[in-house]
Amino acid sequence: MNQTLTLTVDAGIALLTIDVQGRPMNVITPEFAQELGAATQRLATDAAIRGAVITSSKADFMAGADLKWLLASMALIKDAASAMAFAWPLNELYRKLELCGKPLVAAINGTALGGGLELALACNYRVAADNPQTRIGLPEVLVGLLPGAGGTQRLSRMIGVRDALQIIVEGTHLTVHEALAKKIVDKVVAPDQLIATARQWILDGGTAGQPWDGKNFKVPGGAGGLDPRAAQIFMGGTALVSKRTQHNYPAPIAIMSAVYEGTQVPMDTGLKIESRYLASLLLSPVTRNMTRTLFVNKVAAEKLVRRPEGIEKSKVSTLGVLGAGMMGAGIAYISARAGMQVRLLDTSLDKAEKGKQYSEKLVVKDIERSRTSAAKGAELLGRITPTTDYQDLALCDIVIEAVFEDRAIKADVTRKTEAVMPKTAVFASNTSTLPITGLAEASARPDQFIGVHFFSPAEKMPLVEIIVGKKTSPATLARALDYVQQLKKTPIVVNDGRGFYTSRVFGTFTNEGMTLLAEGVNPALIENAAKQAGLPVGPLAVLDEVTMELVYHVTQQTKRDLGASYQEASGWPVIKKMAEDLKRLGKRYGQGFYEYPTDAKKRLWPELSKHFPLAKTQPALAEVQKRLLYIQALETTRCVEEGVLTDAADGDLGSILGWGFPPWTGGSLSFIDTVGTKEFVTECERLAKQYGSRFEPSAWLKARAASNTKFY
Repeated sequence: MNQTLTLTVDAGIALLTIDVQGRPMNVITPEFAQELGAATQRLATDAAIRGAVITSSKADFMAGADLKWLLASMALIKDAASAMAFAWPLNELYRKLELCGKPLVAAINGTALGGGLELALACNYRVAADNPQTRIGLPEVLVGLLPGAGGTQRLSRMIGVRDALQIIVEGTHLTVHEALAKKIVDKVVAPDQLIATARQWILDGGTAGQPWDGKNFKVPGGAGGLDPRAAQIFMGGTALVSKRTQHNYPAPIAIMSAVYEGTQVPMDTGLKIESRYLASLLLSPVTRNMTRTLFVNKVAAEKLVRRPEGIEKSKVSTLGVLGAGMMGAGIAYISARAGMQVRLLDTSLDKAEKGKQYSEKLVVKDIERSRTSAAKGAELLGRITPTTDYQDLALCDIVIEAVFEDRAIKADVTRKTEAVMPKTAVFASNTSTLPITGLAEASARPDQFIGVHFFSPAEKMPLVEIIVGKKTSPATLARALDYVQQLKKTPIVVNDGRGFYTSRVFGTFTNEGMTLLAEGVNPALIENAAKQAGLPVGPLAVLDEVTMELVYHVTQQTKRDLGASYQEASGWPVIKKMAEDLKRLGKRYGQGFYEYPTDAKKRLWPELSKHFPLAKTQPALAEVQKRLLYIQALETTRCVEEGVLTDAADGDLGSILGWGFPPWTGGSLSFIDTVGTKEFVTECERLAKQYGSRFEPSAWLKARAASNTKFY
């Protein structure tokens, strides 16, 4: 009995219907490859079959490979030969399908990505259902891979090298009409006409055979180093890829190479070149790390793998938000976008209305970019109600406070809210640093008190950090996770502690940047080292974004909370000077480590070297990068040791999606596994001797190194 596809024949036309059992979306599995191979053999040998239509019984056409299976398979790949043995069979199978001698039509009823689109490209004609939700693309680069079932070769020959590279290197998702305009899809029809249109193409004389197998075929737009058009594309493309990836990601370069080399030779040779480059990526730790964290673990988190069992599913209908500043306004917007009624409360109606204006601006942008209609935009805004009256929170399922990082202010709004909100409602704090257990002391129901930490800007950042206090109940955790799932964001779950996980480790990155500055390291070297290591911005630039005012205030609050046990951070003198003496508080104030001229891009403040004199001898770039990366990874291990982190997947997802730890590493714990625990500890000990005790590995971590214990 077939488990992944069925083949029926009507009037000489075969209908291959993909339906991978037990999966919400069709994915490529070993069973699918086996059954497609058998179907291909029948198509080639059954004289009664005139042609074939390939479609899906699910809402979507097909995604790529089952990455859980792929990840497990990569663990068994040890050398180039075993990598090639894994990379080649699907490529070979699609080529056999392409050469079966019968005209093939892909009836794309929904999203076709990765290996699903590659299957469609191996057909002779492609018809897509007119569905605005459908996405078409080759996104393998996003998990460190390349399209390995002919995608780099067929798409380049179909639409030209330039357009193909833009889609493959970027991992772009196209709508059906964008795919039609680029000639990836041949026709777009109403969904109920899809199969009939596909069959009719065959009946009207559609033939087998691909243009690129013809004797006089030439790649549209040229190919090869001797063609000036193609040469220009690869020279410019290589420079752009180098600038964007800083050579940390092998996949984009492998894609460029496969396309450059493969389009100069016959298709069969080009496919083997593609498979060889895929094999090289399968051996790369970057690919394994990215696949595990950015797909397998991310999908598991979004399916709420950390949700307590046995608790009924919940849904937020009405949400309260306390504080209409940028963060509160952002939370209000994304919640209203998800269909919730939102009560946006502040100390004055003007402030609350201003918070709603944040959503109004975002809606206008979406309308201008055709992401939504005016009617839907109006509906969204109609769900946000600005208010100053706590009584308006009486019907809220969850209330999130996003007020100033002050313990007394947060306690006051907690008491006022709990006086009116339903007894069953959850109270959540969006604090980024203050321990949830301490904030819950102001609550009459600490079991229903939890941390829900968004990242700024809330409408763009995908991560939400859920913080469990000492008295937070499993039911409250479940409801918080359900809410995050409604928002279509990625949650991680951590235990309580000062700074929790993300803010705590992020603080070591910014602190190390300020420490380097205080030591006399050139500010440009600090910033460029971070960016070349794969971080989105340097530590000084990100400090300007969060503002020195906030960092200064949080530090003062921490001093008050910890009293005699407080230990001054190595970067504190820089914070103090910038905030107290120089009054350069960050981007919001127009001046910080950077200048923000109205008529030009931001630039490092030229007088930084006056206040933080440059050392005569500057460190090597690699040494600065090592300090910035190792201090973050080391602090992550401390979070594991202390029980703040209980799952390595949460640590890696949080580091990449929360503050931008380089994705090529797979996250801060995968980074250590890649380096090797022993090697990591040895290097930390060197850094501690040279730069300070903050790099000193704990006895717990040294024991893991001695036993060669990995985080995965």
